[in-house]
Amino acid sequence: LFLATLTYDTLRFEYEDFPETKEPVWILGRKYSVFTEKEEILLDVTSRLWFTYRKNFPAIGGTGPTSDTGWGCMLRCGQMIFAQALVCRHLGRDWRWIKGKRQMDNYFNVLNAFIDKKDSYYSIHQIAQMGVGEGKSIGQWYGPNTVAQVLKKLATFDTWSSLAVHIAMDNTVVMEEIRRLCQSNVLCAGAAACSALESDLLYNGCPEDVGLRERLTLWKPLVLLIPLRLGLTEINEAYIETLKHCFMMPQSLGVIGGKPNSAHYFIGYVGEELIYLDPHTTQPAVEPSDSGCLPDESFHCQHPPCRMSIAELDPSIAVGFFCNTEADFNDWCQQIKKLSLVRGALPMFELVERQPSHFSNPDVLNLTPDSSDADRLERFFDSEDEDFEILSL
Repeated sequence: LFLATLTYDTLRFEYEDFPETKEPVWILGRKYSVFTEKEEILLDVTSRLWFTYRKNFPAIGGTGPTSDTGWGCMLRCGQMIFAQALVCRHLGRDWRWIKGKRQMDNYFNVLNAFIDKKDSYYSIHQIAQMGVGEGKSIGQWYGPNTVAQVLKKLATFDTWSSLAVHIAMDNTVVMEEIRRLCQSNVLCAGAAACSALESDLLYNGCPEDVGLRERLTLWKPLVLLIPLRLGLTEINEAYIETLKHCFMMPQSLGVIGGKPNSAHYFIGYVGEELIYLDPHTTQPAVEPSDSGCLPDESFHCQHPPCRMSIAELDPSIAVGFFCNTEADFNDWCQQIKKLSLVRGALPMFELVERQPSHFSNPDVLNLTPDSSDADRLERFFDSEDEDFEILSL
């Protein structure tokens, strides 16, 4: 911890420190006091993986850009929110990074998944190339929804993490869909190894014996991303209280969004200000050493984090949550239901048990090249426009 304090003291003049306030500081579901826990706050922030613009990495697609300066900020924010999910999955929310301290292998496994090279699961190379299928050319700016869709596709290749990634569209979280996604009935390592006797116990894919069912049902850790639009051109004040509550939940992965064409990764708030990690710094690309260890200091923000007024937030965001177990998900659902009872807090999304019948099939919601994130998030604007055109004939 001493090392961490030393770092902040040397940089304290360049960055604005936390305000001396009685208001609690919330960082990804943890509550802190500025007066008694400042070092703990800073250590928590430093421990988050911080991804910024990089230069001199291998060309994307072999002939494309070797730097993402100017266009990759939302891709980097997507990496940060996803890295936080992997940290929770493999290291736990209580894990801390301390400069100079030897880290466990799983930490380097997580970090390696994001390194700027084509074969890392969530590298800028993978995100940019997968984005082509979502109608985004390499070097084009992404919105929060596009990056969420791309990360969901990339996560299917990450068998080590074995995540269930759900993107809740139309401002609606359908519990049944999530349970179906996360609960996999697995009899044993390989289907061929199962005996006929065990197969006989299955009825319509579900074991009749409840005890066996409990033993067989695995809950895949859930990454839930909810793209939202909280206003037309600026954030509607009625959502601010609800947004704050999202940072209080232990399942919080934070929020990606920012100001128009300038993305940030929001990890908490204090008073009326959001706390965020900023990707807008260009650092040289990092090469793994021969031993397989990475020089990792540049992946941790070692100065007090940036802050901005909540009112300045662009209304187009994606909120993230991580539920490691089914109990975590049930607890999250209870908290969301309670939140609807908080006075002055307008719900940002709806939580329903089943898919309403008027909903379109989620599989049909894939981005087409000519639809922007805003179009996709607020499809009812399109229908209003169409009505308007009909009326004006």
